[in-house]
Amino acid sequence: MTDHPLPAGTVGPAGPGGGEPADRPTADAWAALGGPADLLSRVSFHGPDGVLPSRLPVRRLARATVAVCSLAAAELAALRSGGPVPAVRVDQGAVATAFVSERHLTVDGRTPVSFAPHSGFWRTADGWVRTHANYPHHRTRLLSALGLAADAGPDRLAEVLAGLPAEQVQERAYAAGALAVAVAPVSETVHPLVEHREVAAPGAVAGVAVGTTGSVGTAGTAGTDGAASARPLGAAPVDRPAAGLRVLDLTRVIAGPVATRTLALLGADVLRIDSPRLPEAEDAHADTGFGKRSARLDLAEPADRAVFEDLLATADVVVSAYRPGALDAHGLAPDTLFARRPDLIVVQLCAWGWTGPWAGRRGFDSLVQAGVGIAAHEAADDGHPGVLPAQALDHGTGYLIAAAVLRALSDRHTGRPGGRHLRLSLAGTASWLLHGIEREVPSEVPSETPGEAPSEPYDPSGWLAETDSAYGKLRHALPPIGYEGAPADWSRPPGRWGTDAPVWL
Repeated sequence: MTDHPLPAGTVGPAGPGGGEPADRPTADAWAALGGPADLLSRVSFHGPDGVLPSRLPVRRLARATVAVCSLAAAELAALRSGGPVPAVRVDQGAVATAFVSERHLTVDGRTPVSFAPHSGFWRTADGWVRTHANYPHHRTRLLSALGLAADAGPDRLAEVLAGLPAEQVQERAYAAGALAVAVAPVSETVHPLVEHREVAAPGAVAGVAVGTTGSVGTAGTAGTDGAASARPLGAAPVDRPAAGLRVLDLTRVIAGPVATRTLALLGADVLRIDSPRLPEAEDAHADTGFGKRSARLDLAEPADRAVFEDLLATADVVVSAYRPGALDAHGLAPDTLFARRPDLIVVQLCAWGWTGPWAGRRGFDSLVQAGVGIAAHEAADDGHPGVLPAQALDHGTGYLIAAAVLRALSDRHTGRPGGRHLRLSLAGTASWLLHGIEREVPSEVPSETPGEAPSEPYDPSGWLAETDSAYGKLRHALPPIGYEGAPADWSRPPGRWGTDAPVWL
């Protein structure tokens, strides 16, 4: 495994006149993804500066992740269409609106509830703890771990937590499969933003010609061991650079679904597969299910497993967001996948990073914010822990995942055939936010810097739309991907979760 931490001293993209660097976080993220540095001159920003206000540089993180995803899409669009790389112009208002898409969502005028009553910050005997109990099974496990009845309310939970040390609550919850994390000071641990390695495909063609046909990957022949190489995808229009790509989506909640929602926007055939044994919040799927299809398969049942194997046989990308090792028993460990399909692009997402004692623990954005010190950093004057203005670890990592997939396709196109193993974590994005992005002093932020237009007032309504769906009329955030010729909206609204046929289109 080759680690790619944020490079020090990377020069950011130049402004329209090719002068001083306009945005170092974008350059750093692009370098971590292995992107060609000369393409950074294509990137500029506009729109309101006063978005996603925070003591931490959340705005800069958010726009950088969308910028590299937009640039990766533009790069691939050029390769598959035979034209020049389109200019990338990222609207900060669109970014800010998309980063809180779950808050803007309404379903027939109803606003979904983001956090359940048993989720949140709670005082303990020696500090604070953050719980996550949005799913019924997580709430049941949390209450059981604390010796409470399954119907105990938030007041009773608060009473019990107030008499226990935060770390004891954390460890009791972990042992019970529940979710609670002690609010910690800022961590000095630095996680890489992206980790990736290339997987050599047996018998792979050493190079691929770049031309108007735009085929991505190798020539589609069999390797020396009979394993098929990557499917040629052919030419594609600029607004659908991922057209023909088959993405097996094994993700839940926000980060992974944001990534695959973005790939679907860009033309990929994305099929999400869930276990019928795990519940899902329909409102969450109404937000992140745009452009995708969704089916349920029980991999422990022979008939469902056979269907899944047929899907896997012709998939181009597998994106998983279960905790490390959770899918290994089903034969879905990366090395097992590559032994069968050395051409695959395999992306893994976890909460706490890929090494260390917490690597195998469950986690969500809110818990990682608490565990790495963001909640303490954002605390109020009275000591109550704070939060970022968006679930920025989730959304930012989602756009990084999509960018990593698009970049892998471009790399294969330009002569580096074979599979790719990409690993990202919420902790890696948090580490970047805490340690890798220079903070801005609000009074010193200029109204105009190279590559940016003057600041404008922020009103999210310009980046919201209404769409009829199986759930009813949805008000939703529009996609923030910004390059010349980029799609303005998804081709289809979300269908009902788990009700699509498990087949490729």
